[in-house]
Amino acid sequence: EIGIDFYDDEALAVLAAHGAVVKGSTVFLDRKLVAEYVGMAPAQFTQLARNPARSVVIGGKHVTFAPVYGPPYVYDLARGRREATLGDFENFVKLAYLSPYIHHSGGTVVEPTDLPTHTRHLDMVYSHVKYSDKPFMGSVTSGPNAADSVRMAEILYGADAIRREPALLSLINISSPRRLDDRMLSALKVYAKARQAMIITPFILSGAMAPAAVGGTLAQLNAEALAGIVLTQMIEPGTPVVYGAFQTNVDLQSGAPVFGSPESQIALIVSAQLARLHGLPFRSGGMFTSSKIADAQGAYESVQVMLPTVLARVNFVLHAAGWLE
Repeated sequence: EIGIDFYDDEALAVLAAHGAVVKGSTVFLDRKLVAEYVGMAPAQFTQLARNPARSVVIGGKHVTFAPVYGPPYVYDLARGRREATLGDFENFVKLAYLSPYIHHSGGTVVEPTDLPTHTRHLDMVYSHVKYSDKPFMGSVTSGPNAADSVRMAEILYGADAIRREPALLSLINISSPRRLDDRMLSALKVYAKARQAMIITPFILSGAMAPAAVGGTLAQLNAEALAGIVLTQMIEPGTPVVYGAFQTNVDLQSGAPVFGSPESQIALIVSAQLARLHGLPFRSGGMFTSSKIADAQGAYESVQVMLPTVLARVNFVLHAAGWLE
């Protein structure tokens, strides 16, 4: 009734050509159309690793843990809190490689702020290739950066091989409420055309970007995730895709995110059931905390998020280690 906004002309043209109602930048999808295209996505898939023994199955009863994604700062006992560098990025890739409990190398494990923004994605992807033999994620900060990631994967695995089974699993965040921006859509189009896997994830802080009530948040989250998934299948039917959910609450007194709340735990478990209802792999959860240091608060909050993550058998767990603040 109210639609989802897509800020990309090519995406709007694809949606209109496949039966969606498009009014300006707002797209309206009926139940039958959504069911048809969501049904084209595989229930599970294998992501290739440089070491075939480390390839991961995403979906079904399989659980994959990946490290933290996106922090611009790092913290250590010697130097405290500081901006991350490429050296930090490489060290975290090595740590994830050495840990038997982390199955995936992740993506932007930290943001290497000492590198130029227009080329740092090349160094990050190369670090995953050089210092780990586990699966890794591609860049999503622009369409050209996504294309660079695909080309690097083709060099590593072969162009034909990665069309049969994806070598990249990339994070497409929806700018809640009800908005897919041009940057995410440009990356989504590149990965869909190359048949590379994507995690379509609404990023929701209930009380700020969605209703404070769990039911309202879940209704919005489900609509946003399915809208993005439908577009991937309209571009390239059968492209592997993961139903994602990043949902927590805000403190309505301060506006700060709150992790480990009962509402977010309920939302996580119900989101997992929604993903299974649609026959899709599921991504959510992690070791989240709003603590500034590795202390008791950090431990309690992390456990309060990881417990429902494991109980719900989340298929892909980003942020499984390394999160502070």
